[in-house]
Amino acid sequence: MNLRFLETFVWVARLRSFRLTAEKLFSTQASISSRIAVLEEDLGVRLFLRDSRGVTLTPEGQRVLDYAEKMVHTMHQMRQSLDRSRIIGGRVRIGAMDSVIHTWLSTVVKRAMATYPELEIELTADAAMNLCDQLQKGYLDVIFQTDLMRLETVRNIELARYPIRWIVATGSAFNRPYASLEELGAERVITFVKNSRPHQDILSLFHLNGVASPRINCVNSVAAMTRLIGDGFGIGAVPPALVRKELAEGTLSVVEIDNHPPPLEIVASWRIGAGLEVHESVVELATQVVADFCADVGEEMATPAHGPS
Repeated sequence: MNLRFLETFVWVARLRSFRLTAEKLFSTQASISSRIAVLEEDLGVRLFLRDSRGVTLTPEGQRVLDYAEKMVHTMHQMRQSLDRSRIIGGRVRIGAMDSVIHTWLSTVVKRAMATYPELEIELTADAAMNLCDQLQKGYLDVIFQTDLMRLETVRNIELARYPIRWIVATGSAFNRPYASLEELGAERVITFVKNSRPHQDILSLFHLNGVASPRINCVNSVAAMTRLIGDGFGIGAVPPALVRKELAEGTLSVVEIDNHPPPLEIVASWRIGAGLEVHESVVELATQVVADFCADVGEEMATPAHGPS
């Protein structure tokens, strides 16, 4: 099996576009299509479905992707171990929202420092909207946030989805059954910063379920949200992945109700161009770290973006 074709397959799956993959690999769409066709013939399965919105993985393609990513990652590690003269240095400015900092960012930084000891890493923590603005203006190189950025000089990849649940302090007055979302919406709700994607999604969810004036309190840090929920201030609309320690200890509980907010999507966006290949190296490393994190915590807390939601 041609590993170059497998790597092409992985990039088409990540970018969901033959055109973007051709640009990424400095090739043509015809060449990319040919590689995928050869791979499909070799494996005896169809890997992608194409429509006006782009390309999506078939169930067989999803299974192949799980193996292909591991094979391509191993290939890159082998090349790096053989090419001792290739030293990545300089500085990369990474921005991340609080949800990423509280889950797997430190692992990405540790692995990047171990893999590229000559690389200087500068970190910025901020809300998703601010991170996107700083990347667009050139103040950051790689960001981990919630939105795909539609810019010619920026690439994106969806990394993971964190299910959001209604979280309460165990033993508090909020820790009880709720007959409907309307009943739950009458209580104080604690969630992410105002106008963020999760905040907008929760407002829409309440609106669609007849809750005209929900009592939503927007908080700009995971630590503050966790403290307020634990102190019984209200019901948290947060991913269990961010409070897994408290859930395991039993100080926080998940409300049993069918209607949950949409998941929190985690997106990597990075600046591209000549001499900026290190940005993609950091994102590739982050992709593997996120896959490991999702496998470790389980699909109830996090799933890879290309996996089941």
